[in-house]
Amino acid sequence: MTPAMTYVHHRITAAPRQYQALAAHLKAQATPVYGIWRSQIGRPRDELTVITHWPTPATAEQAQSTLLQNAPDVQDATSETMTPTLRPANPAPPTRQGNYAFRWFRTPGPDWPLFLDLCAQAWPGFEAAYDSQVIGLWRVTTEDPATVTSLLLTRRPDLAMWERSKLPQGSAETQVRETLNRRYDLCTWTVVHTSTLLTAEDTEDRARWA
Repeated sequence: MTPAMTYVHHRITAAPRQYQALAAHLKAQATPVYGIWRSQIGRPRDELTVITHWPTPATAEQAQSTLLQNAPDVQDATSETMTPTLRPANPAPPTRQGNYAFRWFRTPGPDWPLFLDLCAQAWPGFEAAYDSQVIGLWRVTTEDPATVTSLLLTRRPDLAMWERSKLPQGSAETQVRETLNRRYDLCTWTVVHTSTLLTAEDTEDRARWA
């Protein structure tokens, strides 16, 4: 992990029916884009989720301004800085198409070390059982030490596997689910939405999800 690396999560609303054109523009820029996703379930059709990474500390405002410079058809944008925790170890971006789940957590500060420990315990079994990958777990930059806001990004092959991963089969999968349930129960708030990867190198997703 690069200590000085800053990641920024951007939520960008394009003009109606212009999300593809906006995504193409952002992909062509020199901005260090980690990934661009479009909504599958849980977010508006014309909203893009973008993660950028910066080799030196950057503010959300600076990153957003640089990313959206000369960008067409942007109606709204919000951004927040994040630092990597257990993953990613480096800024190599995800490249495989699939079902990407963006899950946000708020965890009481005193419970955060246990939260991380439970993640580390569960991830190997989760990845082995479901042909899935944990892309990253980022901690949102905040001045409030009482509550930790974090973003977990996971990839599964498809929506069917997303559902399958919630329904354990056998003792090994049940143990993984019990560990993840303990993590879930530490949180005071959590929400998830799923997306597909517009910057994938293998398959373009042309489905109409929303």
